[in-house]
Amino acid sequence: MEVTFDLINLKIPIMNTITLFIAILFMQQMFPQEYDTTTITVVIENLENNEGAVMASMYSEETFLKGKGNYNSEAKIVDGKATLTFENVPAGIYGIIAFHDANSNNQMDFDANGMPIENYGISNNKFNPYGPPLWDDAKFEVSGEPLEFEINLTR
Repeated sequence: MEVTFDLINLKIPIMNTITLFIAILFMQQMFPQEYDTTTITVVIENLENNEGAVMASMYSEETFLKGKGNYNSEAKIVDGKATLTFENVPAGIYGIIAFHDANSNNQMDFDANGMPIENYGISNNKFNPYGPPLWDDAKFEVSGEPLEFEINLTR
């Protein structure tokens, strides 16, 4: 049994595929997809000392208080102040929790009865005296414009 190939007819589908590929690449360059992202800056000025670092996580409602956030940031403390930045954040509803990791163990520490040992705060600076931070107190909207928050830490 002899197998033969018709190379003349094979060239046409290959050329069509190459032309389509080049056209798609050209269209991507001419009409790039825009992603509305922004930068969120968090400033914390009421730190008791320069020990350790400040850590912050930005959460969606689904991830709030459930481990690491959707976006995480860490900053050194200089003269009782820390500035944290979250970059390339898409539009949405978020909440931020920040804490002073004074002992540099990369986690928030609690005493035996579950009360925080390290100072913490949330976006909007609403403090819940009866328990952990609440989503409705922390949430804010990101719409593409850069945002800056000042968060006050407390225990």
